[in-house]
Parts: sequence; structure tokens; C-alpha cells
Amino acid sequence: MFITFRKWTALYLLTLLLLFTGFAAIVWQGRTVKASKNIALRQEGGPALMIDPGHGGFDGGAVAGDGTVEAEINLAVGLQMEAIAQLVGTETVMTRREDAALDSPGAGTVRQRKVSDLKNRVELVEGVPGGVLVSIHQNSLPEVRSVHGAQVFYNGAEGSEALALAVQDALNTAINDRPKEIKAAGQSIYLLCHTTKPAVLVECGFLSNQQETELLKSHAYQTRLAITILSAALGQLYENSLVN
Repeated sequence: MFITFRKWTALYLLTLLLLFTGFAAIVWQGRTVKASKNIALRQEGGPALMIDPGHGGFDGGAVAGDGTVEAEINLAVGLQMEAIAQLVGTETVMTRREDAALDSPGAGTVRQRKVSDLKNRVELVEGVPGGVLVSIHQNSLPEVRSVHGAQVFYNGAEGSEALALAVQDALNTAINDRPKEIKAAGQSIYLLCHTTKPAVLVECGFLSNQQETELLKSHAYQTRLAITILSAALGQLYENSLVN
């Protein structure tokens, strides 16, 4: 495993405590209402968390040696992030909730469809007032199969670097056995380079590493990733005012 039991337990218990507090408030009020009305973290006009499970549909992304497809893991982690965020009253916007790409009809070749997909994601992100983006991906480096761990990339928008640092620190504490550093997004990361919103891309692990692939396929590990990334992102959204 790439994480100590003690580190994960502390983060897990913290999240459970937050969820328990919210549900306790519902019971105390003596009526059935949505959790978001009792423990809503978002103020009117405040930030909205955009969750982008990378790839999907015709574009599976990276593929592990056993045939595991990146897009499936991205979606699983993203959906868990959305579910937990909604439990604590945070508004979320998903770029996709199923195994489908966002390319426009008639895009043509696979390359044209990929370009169309990315452009449509950018348009969606840009259309969310006060949006802050977290894009979920999986890495691969077949040339060096021992490489593993989660790493965060960020764009040039104000607040992005601070968001990346917060998420990377959380991942280094709860996921990575060796700390990784954040990196500015290069031109190859189209989504980050073409949005003006605060945005980070999280490479959750390496599908080229067999041990890490087994972890990434695990529902429990996907939950761990979702809680770790989400808790750090929410801390930045609501404590440090990422957006105006």
C-alpha cells in the first residue's frame, strides 16, 4: 500500500464527523430536508465546484496492462466526489456522469472528435459563474513501470496554484508514500490552458504500475481519493476565497 493506516484513518474520521454533524442537524430540526439546506457551504454567488472526469466514450484515455481503462476510474472518482460534496451542501457541476464523450455530432475523425470534446469541456467550464475546476485523470509511464503516486497540475488563473498546493499536500499526506510537487500545466493540457477559471488537473496514479492499478480499481481507494481531493478543494474554496 502507498498510504499508512494512521494517516488515512485521521482523514476518514474527519470526513465522517463532518457528515455526521450535518445529518444530526437534520434530525434535531425534526423534519426531513435536504442536507444542503442545513449545512450549506455555498453562499449566493459563491464558488461552484466543477468536476471533470477526463476522457469517456470513444476516448478511454490511458490503458493498464490488464485492460483497465482510465476513463472508467476517472468517472468513478468524480461521481464519488460529487456525491460527498452534495452531502455537505456544496454545489457541483459535472462535465459527464456516464461513459460518454462531449464531442459534437459530426466531428469526423478520432482526432477531430477529441478536439471537439476538449473545446466543449472548455465551453462548459467557462459558462459556470464562479466556477473552480478539478479535472480527474490517471497517468501512465510504461517506460518506467515503478513510477507511481498522485500529482497535481495547475493553470495560470489566480488561485490555481494555491488550490494545487492544497490538493497536493493532502495527497502527499493521505495517498503518496513519497511526496510529489505540483507542476504548471504545459500546452499539452488543453483544458487547463484554455480556461480562465481557477483549475487543477489531478493525475491520481499510474496505470502503468501494476500495484497502483489494483488500488485504483478498488472502490475503497477511489473513495479515499475522492475524499482527499474534495476536502482540500473545499478548504480552498471556502476558506481562502478562490473566486471573486
